[in-house]
Amino acid sequence: MRAIALGFLMFIASTQAQAEWLEASSDHFVIYSGQKEKAVTDFAERLERFHAAMTRVYKQENTKPSPSNRVTVFVVANRAEVREVVGAKNRYLAGIYIPRAGGSVAVVPKLKGASRSDLTGETVLYHEYAHHFMHMNTNRAYPRWFVEGFAEFFAGVRFNSNGSVGIGAPPYYRADELAYGREVPIRRLLDFDGGIGDSKAGYDSFYGQSWTLFHYLQMTPERSGQIPKYGELLATGASALDAAAGAFGDLDRLDKDMEAYLRRRKVSILTVDPSSLAIGPIALRKLRPAEAEMMPVIIESKVGVGAEEANSLLPEAQRIAARHPDDATVQAALAEAEFDAGNDDAAIVAADRALAVDPKQINAYLQKGYALARKVQNGALPKESWKDVRGQFARANRVENDHPVPLVWFYLSYTKQGEQPTKNAIDGLEWALHLAPFDASVRWLVAQQMIADERLSDAARTLGPLAYSPHPGEHTDRARELLKSVQARLEASP
Repeated sequence: MRAIALGFLMFIASTQAQAEWLEASSDHFVIYSGQKEKAVTDFAERLERFHAAMTRVYKQENTKPSPSNRVTVFVVANRAEVREVVGAKNRYLAGIYIPRAGGSVAVVPKLKGASRSDLTGETVLYHEYAHHFMHMNTNRAYPRWFVEGFAEFFAGVRFNSNGSVGIGAPPYYRADELAYGREVPIRRLLDFDGGIGDSKAGYDSFYGQSWTLFHYLQMTPERSGQIPKYGELLATGASALDAAAGAFGDLDRLDKDMEAYLRRRKVSILTVDPSSLAIGPIALRKLRPAEAEMMPVIIESKVGVGAEEANSLLPEAQRIAARHPDDATVQAALAEAEFDAGNDDAAIVAADRALAVDPKQINAYLQKGYALARKVQNGALPKESWKDVRGQFARANRVENDHPVPLVWFYLSYTKQGEQPTKNAIDGLEWALHLAPFDASVRWLVAQQMIADERLSDAARTLGPLAYSPHPGEHTDRARELLKSVQARLEASP
């Protein structure tokens, strides 16, 4: 359970002690930080160059997400504040990333220099954003070693003084793991789940080995073309081990070659030329005093709170909002805090207040929609009011057409009413998954609708990344069972 009262008040005090909050807005990220302008701008530029380097390596189009579907990064004072926000006691926690449709957030500690052997918050962010990038560019389920090896490969990024970006630098923070951790046998490593379900497994070198294997296959001429072949075999339905043997050859030989590769004194780094790294502008602004005062509340709300935490957070949100009734961001944040605390009417009032000041305040539209939906669900409004819920999210959609959340809730307004969703609503839900393929809840909804529509092959493809996620969540086990059921039906069909 997360610490609530005293710990959160300490967080409020330390955050308010910062001189000011800055917002750096770019094509793919929004950063909030109390550091100096140059540090924040440089960080935003590094993130954009990192994204551009990945798109260059994988020959992807460098598209821009809708404003709310960018990754929001909160930079707090230190690791202790990261743990405080998240409610974790792990002293090694260096940063977090939460993939969420229309609200992906990361929390990292203050940006500062560190030795290459340190796992920094920025490195954690690069690792997790590599997962984000992979989800955005493939709908295929890959084995766990590949997913984590890919992320570790790209997390080893170097920003060179000539503007180029180096990818694949060794993760020195994995050195102790590789030296002292329990080695994962090659066939277990290559199996789909990487042995994650092995009850006897303790601290092991899975991440380090995954980096070694991915780097070896990606960077050595003798293994050229084997990763694409591996992907092709997986796509045809081959098991993880069969695909590995078909692409990499003798697995025992592969194991020995990996060990020899790891002993090399120097490994190659993939360098992306600066001419290939064009990024958009970075817009920097100082937050208004009202916004800055509300920022600790906003961070907690965006990361996510339980009922007890929400009730502890609410008085601070109310106190700040009472002093700033004409600030749309503050009033929208109050609406979110009221909703989280279960106060639907108060949330609607605050949202309306925000929209009166700024008719394009998207968070206010969403919080009002959530509150209306819950009032219908708990009987405070008649069932006929689902049409009002639909209207609210339709208005949000008009403000930001490619925001995934209004599309999801437009669909849910039918299913929660017990009605068959319209084709328009189903199409909108599937488009939401296209916009936010990293969101497990949206993927689960789409798969269930596909099954209801007897689109079993589509459902199997949609369930794959969820069933075999490298970071299991609430839907993982159910998705795996559902996927087995769908595959059995497909095999039994003529």
